[in-house]
Amino acid sequence: MSPASPTVAPLQAGVATSEPDTAPLVQAGADGELNAQRDAPVGGQAVLEGVMMRGVANWAVAVRKPSPEQLSDGELSPEQAAEGEIELSTFPLDSAMKRHRVLRLPIIRGVVALGGSMAIGFRALEVSANAQLPPEEQKDGDEGAAAEAQEIPRVVWAGTVIVALVLAIVLFFLIPVGLTSLIKHQLGSSFLFWLVEGVVRTSIFLGYMLLLSRVRDLRRVFEYHGAEHKTISCYEAGLPLTPVNAQRFSRLHPRCGTSFLLVVMIVAIFVFAPIGLPAWYWLMATRILGVPLIAGISFELIKFAGRNRSRPWVRAVMWPGLKLQLLTTREPDLAQLEVSIAALEAVLALETPGDLSAADLVGVEVVA
Repeated sequence: MSPASPTVAPLQAGVATSEPDTAPLVQAGADGELNAQRDAPVGGQAVLEGVMMRGVANWAVAVRKPSPEQLSDGELSPEQAAEGEIELSTFPLDSAMKRHRVLRLPIIRGVVALGGSMAIGFRALEVSANAQLPPEEQKDGDEGAAAEAQEIPRVVWAGTVIVALVLAIVLFFLIPVGLTSLIKHQLGSSFLFWLVEGVVRTSIFLGYMLLLSRVRDLRRVFEYHGAEHKTISCYEAGLPLTPVNAQRFSRLHPRCGTSFLLVVMIVAIFVFAPIGLPAWYWLMATRILGVPLIAGISFELIKFAGRNRSRPWVRAVMWPGLKLQLLTTREPDLAQLEVSIAALEAVLALETPGDLSAADLVGVEVVA
């Protein structure tokens, strides 16, 4: 199939979509790259020399291990590509939203899904880091990182997620309101305070993303991030999962966590607007207590954008978030796409998301 004629066979039956059955599943952009036009309940995350993919009931990590020759001088540097075999680890996924109806309510489901995604993400990072070590240093010997990750107490993962959330709240919510409070008397109105705080928050976030994109040690992680997006888009478009097919797709995806964070920054401006200009301690309290609401609203917006990505006005609204992904993704090579595909195929070997009924998909909330 050439980019000039992008219509392909339908995706597996059962994937919820607002588009008619005759709608094309893939569209060629102005740059010749392909973009999937429908959503599938799969998502993922880049890890060290690999990719984590998750489906409805399972998640998997595929990691390219260093070759024995590469490990002869010790561990690899973060900038060095691993050249060994692909190691696969799979895990069951049991969402609390499947068991509790209240957790599936709009806004609430987004907060729960994000917490679960962070926990899985940290576990996947540990699996990938363990795979890069020499065999004698790997945890659990022959069982590898998969068994070790299963045995780590949940309280440890919960603590890791909480620490990450606290740092994010301090950097993107408390510091902006604190800095703006220093000049609130000069601003003279709650409207200007709200506006300046929003600008400061968004500027800190964009500056943080820009600095992150310049860290040389993260270059290969960003390449695997691009591989993850391309693989998911290839699957959503219904094309065979091969490195060559996946390479033709854009490395940008409407359900990406990078786009989600930008939406959070913008939604926060409107959520905090009605609060006005109370005492400083109330300002701080609202910035902390408002985070779950902002995250939940942002999650709903990202979900809506993913389902309606073919609509011109939705594409226009998504444009800033997609462009921001240029900072956190890089073009992957075929070897990296092979790893990403291995992770998704490990999930698809255990389940077929496209064949699931609406009842099967209850409580399933996935971000790419």
